[in-house]
Amino acid sequence: MARFADLDLPEDGQISRNILWFARALRKAGLPIGPGRVIDAIHAVQAVGFTERRDFYWTLHACFVSRPEHRAVFAQVFRLYWRDPRYMEHMMSLMLPAIRGVQEERPAEAAAKRAAEALLDGANRDLPDAPETPPGEEQVEIDASSTMAREERLKHLDFEQMSLAEIAEAKRMLARLSLPVKPLPSRRRVASAAGTQIDARATLRAAMRRGGEIAALARAEPATRWPNLVVLCDISGSMSQYSRMVLHFLHAVANRKGQGWARVHGFTFGTRLTNITRHLRQRDVDAALKAAGAEAQDWSGGTRIGACLHGFNRDWSRRVLGQGAVVLLITDGLDRDDAGQLAREMERLHLSARRLIWLNPLLRWEGFAPRATGIRAMLPHVDAFRAGHSIASLEGLAQAISDPGDAGQKARMLASLRS
Repeated sequence: MARFADLDLPEDGQISRNILWFARALRKAGLPIGPGRVIDAIHAVQAVGFTERRDFYWTLHACFVSRPEHRAVFAQVFRLYWRDPRYMEHMMSLMLPAIRGVQEERPAEAAAKRAAEALLDGANRDLPDAPETPPGEEQVEIDASSTMAREERLKHLDFEQMSLAEIAEAKRMLARLSLPVKPLPSRRRVASAAGTQIDARATLRAAMRRGGEIAALARAEPATRWPNLVVLCDISGSMSQYSRMVLHFLHAVANRKGQGWARVHGFTFGTRLTNITRHLRQRDVDAALKAAGAEAQDWSGGTRIGACLHGFNRDWSRRVLGQGAVVLLITDGLDRDDAGQLAREMERLHLSARRLIWLNPLLRWEGFAPRATGIRAMLPHVDAFRAGHSIASLEGLAQAISDPGDAGQKARMLASLRS
């Protein structure tokens, strides 16, 4: 198998070697790039030229990007690698630990930390030596890693700001999460010696076998049943990273026994609705999500929440929302379609479900307010409005499902709408 080191580069300057190192950085950042694509990129640049930065960008983009979710990573690696005089300083600030004071912490852009890790892989990041301790003074060492466990830190880290290693660890943590649910009372009854209700039918049936004499009263108690879990997950461009982590969690819930759910149904939506329930039943999470990604052709595209909810209410609600189903809606609510249709479809979905819980990653911002038209149309028709940007927020789902009075931040958001 050919390797990057075995490539015969054209003898036309340093640009070919720079493209090779750029491709290596993209590969370390997660893009599936082999030697063949590097050769194609070098030939493409030779044909197109690189006098214009915009043409150079889109030439490499056409050669190295094959999926929509790779666009953000490519853009960040390109920005950091090509002709950015402060890219090394920016990468070092992302990679090295820092003690922050009262200054405001600026969050890294999407995929920037992953791009920095790819470019700094194997590089020497020399730090200045610590000053010697003056004689007579006690040296105090602070172990920053022991102040908070790694898993505890990951629980509250935004999915969008995780590095490749952190994403892999977060997926392993999500696979261990559970989402238990309490059984629902049923109208049916089951025989029970300690039951509080008298089963007249069973009592008379037993008496007929004894010639009409009632020897004992048969007793029964109410039966229980398990509800369905239905997840509607937004996979548009602004939600792609959050959706992938939520689907990892959903796969774990769908394949873990003993949590009580009768069935777990999964749907993705962007510009169209896609049922991925059968793919989630595969035991291997990578195979399941790969099949789901192939089924849903609108990853990282636009958003038509109202139209997709209309399709769900028309084609699927009666099939999957029976028996007191709980619905999880994962979306940021940023929709430019008809707000009236969106409100009507949300109301119908709310009336069809036993409980409708909305997870919105925008709630991670402290100053978030429901100003967007889509959010204002959806908010009155949910039972709970909660954040959905981290492992900790997904852990809180158990409380929202088991406690009918848990509305999350819905009351505060509705109050801000009225003010």
